[in-house]
Amino acid sequence: MAVNLNESQINKKDEHILVGLSSSPSNEKIILTAYKMAKAFNGTLTAIYVQTEDLNTMNEVDKERLQKNISIAEKLEAKIVTITGENVPFQISEYARLSNITKIVVGKSSNNKRSLIKKQSLVDQLMPLVTNIEMYIVPDSNVQYKEGKVLLKRKTIIPSFKDILFTVMLLIIETLIGYLFMKIGFTESNIIMVYIVGVLVTAILTNSQICWIASSVLSVILFNFMFTFPHFSLVAYGEGYPITFAVMLIVSLITGSISNKMKSQVKKSTETAYRTKILFDANQLIQNAKNDEEIIGVTISQIKKLLDKETFVYLSKNKKYYTKVLESLEEIKDLEEVSNETIQLVLNKNMKAGYGTEYYKNDKFAYIPLSGNKNIFGVVVVKLEQNPIEPFENSIMLSIIGECSLAIENYYNLKEKELNEILAKNEQVRANLLRAISHDLRTPLTSIIGNSDNLLVNSKSLDEELKMQMYSEIYEDSLWLLNLVENILSITKLEDGKIKLNYTTELIDDIIDEALKHINKNEIKHSIIVKRFKDLLLVNVDVRLVIQVFINLIDNAIKYTPEGSTIIISVTKNESKAIINVIDNGPGIKDKDKDRIFEMFYIGDNIIVDGRKSLGLGLSLCKSIINAHGCEIILSSNEPTGTIFTFDLPIKEVTIHE
Repeated sequence: MAVNLNESQINKKDEHILVGLSSSPSNEKIILTAYKMAKAFNGTLTAIYVQTEDLNTMNEVDKERLQKNISIAEKLEAKIVTITGENVPFQISEYARLSNITKIVVGKSSNNKRSLIKKQSLVDQLMPLVTNIEMYIVPDSNVQYKEGKVLLKRKTIIPSFKDILFTVMLLIIETLIGYLFMKIGFTESNIIMVYIVGVLVTAILTNSQICWIASSVLSVILFNFMFTFPHFSLVAYGEGYPITFAVMLIVSLITGSISNKMKSQVKKSTETAYRTKILFDANQLIQNAKNDEEIIGVTISQIKKLLDKETFVYLSKNKKYYTKVLESLEEIKDLEEVSNETIQLVLNKNMKAGYGTEYYKNDKFAYIPLSGNKNIFGVVVVKLEQNPIEPFENSIMLSIIGECSLAIENYYNLKEKELNEILAKNEQVRANLLRAISHDLRTPLTSIIGNSDNLLVNSKSLDEELKMQMYSEIYEDSLWLLNLVENILSITKLEDGKIKLNYTTELIDDIIDEALKHINKNEIKHSIIVKRFKDLLLVNVDVRLVIQVFINLIDNAIKYTPEGSTIIISVTKNESKAIINVIDNGPGIKDKDKDRIFEMFYIGDNIIVDGRKSLGLGLSLCKSIINAHGCEIILSSNEPTGTIFTFDLPIKEVTIHE
């Protein structure tokens, strides 16, 4: 029927139009007609190619024309589908049924040539199979294409010398086996089976139809000549021999035809299974890849297996070419032939990878975009070497590239998410620090300002005892603020990695004594006991930072234990480490807080004895300092009550020469 679109049809939605792809010169016209129809119906367009045995024997002109038609369909944003099979009408009808196709556009040539056996056209075969789907027929005049098909058919029929020699040798062997069977006394039916098996073998192992057809005819002639009476003559006296010869010929031809088709199907199934395995392996390997370069390496490897062609990838993020994982293409000579202008053109297009992807190609290279839903990541470059990519291989390749694009997009999204989480965490730390400083510094500053103002204004009227109390409070608040600022500066430098440890060798006893000098004023309220190591013990540490660890741990014990509690500092030795324990007999730390006690700004809900709120920086700083020395600090419970902080420090062995 002619293509005639009325107004009611144009207004329809959700139309799905199917057009066939072939190497016919007029196929371009059919594709353009289908595209215009899809635009008019506001529907989607799918272009289907049924890969038959003819593809293996197609001449170069038809292959180039087929690739050109596929490229036209791709540029028109059609979804390209490739399926295999010998029954083209059946394959098209099944796909149309399963894919909810509403309209099919096909071409029909005018053929006025008369013959004894009239062969049905594709349209004639397809129409009974798609009775529920509208068909639009485009007149197709392709005399040149038909002549090419005839020449191709003649070319495929002519056998090679190797096939002819094999067929002749096999017939000789069959005849010798038949002669042996006749001498042994086997019946003629057994000899006939030998020849039929020979036809089967010929159909499987030769590439020309003429070989197994000739084998069928010659098998009948040889059987008549060698094994029917009179022997060595083409004359047969038996009444049933003509029927025997006819049945033998028919069975041989049918056997050969079935074998030939089975061979073709096995070959196609093997190729399809291999290509499908490549796609499956690519999906698995890409999912297991750790970064974008590994994803690209897998993609290149699988495309090379599929196409047996050199494959390069230009990754726009790194502005590098890759031919495999972590290998730059700068040393490859082919880099000079790759068109950077074309790569930039593809990048600027920002196209989506997958079925229907528009990509650029010339005689040497194909440029396929590597892009996700929002961004384009690079370009895949395939070296063609005057050998175009087959339609089915093209679909598999685009699927691999699409999987690669999705994996790279997910990888970049994950990295961006991790970066955002880090930024959010840093912002949260900054906010917590500002919030803590703004609230918790107000109390000691208010106390300092109040006591100072009182001393300035009322100094003469205050007695000495009250003055000393105020001086003591100012001193304690100032010392608390100084320690707080030191902790904030130290932990910030340690977290940023800006601080460099200044290692010196010191006695561990001297370090403990120096730390105790900063908290001697609290000895009246708590009992601090130092259990020293029996021998001199030298440690190789940054003394200033380790003193800060002792100050924080002792100050922490004083804050969270009642007056009169005992704090024990013990020193032992374990191989190359000095083991220090800071023990108190206070109420201890709750189990729910133990896992988070070394986190920055975490203070739990323990009650501080002096009522002053902590910022939760002391223990976090202790952990950072100890870890910076390559050591560990752990928390445990002191039975029956209390807490034990245990950490180690590296020992420095000193040899004394007398």
